[in-house]
Amino acid sequence: MSKRNILIVTCALLLSNAMSGLDSTIINTALPAIISDLHGIEMMGWIVAVFLLGTAVSTPLWSKLGEHIGNKRSYQLAALFFVGGSLLQGLAPNIVFLIIARTIAGIGNGGVVSLPYIIYARMYENPRKRMQVLGLVSASYSTATIIGPLVGGFIVDAFTWHWVFYLNIPIGLLSALLVQIYYKLEKDPHKNRPVDYLGSIFMSLGLISLLAGIEMIGSASGMLVGGLFVIAIICLGSMAHFEKSAIDPIIPSRLFKNRALMIDFTLFTLIWGAFVGFLIYSPMWAQGLLGTSALIGGATQIPSSFTNFMGSGSVAPLRRYFTPHKVVALGIIMLIASFLLLVVGGVKTPYWVLLVAGAFEGFGNGACFNELQVKVQQDADKTDIPVATSFSFLVRMLSQTFTASIFGLVMNDALRKGVNRSNGSITMKMMNKLSDATNIKSLPAHLIPQMRVILHSGLHNIMVVALVLMLISLAINIWAQRMEKRVQPQE
Repeated sequence: MSKRNILIVTCALLLSNAMSGLDSTIINTALPAIISDLHGIEMMGWIVAVFLLGTAVSTPLWSKLGEHIGNKRSYQLAALFFVGGSLLQGLAPNIVFLIIARTIAGIGNGGVVSLPYIIYARMYENPRKRMQVLGLVSASYSTATIIGPLVGGFIVDAFTWHWVFYLNIPIGLLSALLVQIYYKLEKDPHKNRPVDYLGSIFMSLGLISLLAGIEMIGSASGMLVGGLFVIAIICLGSMAHFEKSAIDPIIPSRLFKNRALMIDFTLFTLIWGAFVGFLIYSPMWAQGLLGTSALIGGATQIPSSFTNFMGSGSVAPLRRYFTPHKVVALGIIMLIASFLLLVVGGVKTPYWVLLVAGAFEGFGNGACFNELQVKVQQDADKTDIPVATSFSFLVRMLSQTFTASIFGLVMNDALRKGVNRSNGSITMKMMNKLSDATNIKSLPAHLIPQMRVILHSGLHNIMVVALVLMLISLAINIWAQRMEKRVQPQE
């Protein structure tokens, strides 16, 4: 491919990354209007959950499909799924239709966000060049997450919530069209290999059951959650059994025999699990404890969006002087600093501390992601780069889903204990209103300090769990450094 074609294809794939970032943030702004219009408050959680389910389950399947029909066609098909799902979401007449359409979009999203990394590995064989491109990936996603809530609010106010989803259609179509015209580099797909349908079915059922069970922790009966976990274990166990004899397995068992890869996957799991704690709860910290508006609370994410790009972009120059695991260690230390600030922070922690913590979190997350993503592709055998890349994404999705549920349980436990200790003067309904600046005036003024202490105990416990995850990551990283051979980065 010519440099011009590579540049155009890279820009097209960055569009898809921005599209995914927009969708993941813009939906939060539109949710109140959607729920009001479609009368679906009881199913609100599923609007987010099914998109996550579709993305996680489909991610390994898209990479395997790319091996059979080519990454180019596989990406275009994923983009069409995303665009089709977006169109159907905009046309949704009721909440059930919207959830089905969002599932379709989630399935497309699995390919739209994972296949570009495989294509980058094909176009940019030099690891340092690839790191620079991944810095642009972080920048495009971070930019999208910054403007997403603003664009979503404008669209909902000026038009209707339907246009929030229509926005993705031209972006997705343009990206697919540019890839069709300019992407020429493609290895021969493995057309002669039989498709592992049995493994695909067991994996899909297993992951759906696992993620559904995780999403229902704390909101459904223990018997239902336990039943879903049992189904997940049976299906994933069956997949592991049948994959041994499959000619072209969905997830080759040899990946788990590669110690370097397993370290990469473990670090991805721990780091992304902790990262969710800041992503979800820093706005609540600002709104519930400091009494800020929703807009100011959401602004706690802005420093991390900028420093994420800086952290990702710093990896390539840092690799001139440090080994891969030392670069990851720097990112982990930044993340530890972020959570440590919040662990020691009290109820009246100033707003600027949240912004500083966000800056540390963004830099650490960007550096870890960029280095680990390239390291996965370097540690995997050349033929396993596509499946290892998609599996690393699946690992992050599973980690975020699981830890988000755990953090929710930690918060609910603290809130229940605080409410019980109040001897009836504070209710859970009152605690729900605390993080909404528009409703806080309806709360008894003399009880607000006590309520904030209760909320802080939950937030503090969440940050402690996240900090522990990061300390475990650092310990694993230090152990890995002892085994890591010093290799000069490729020029």
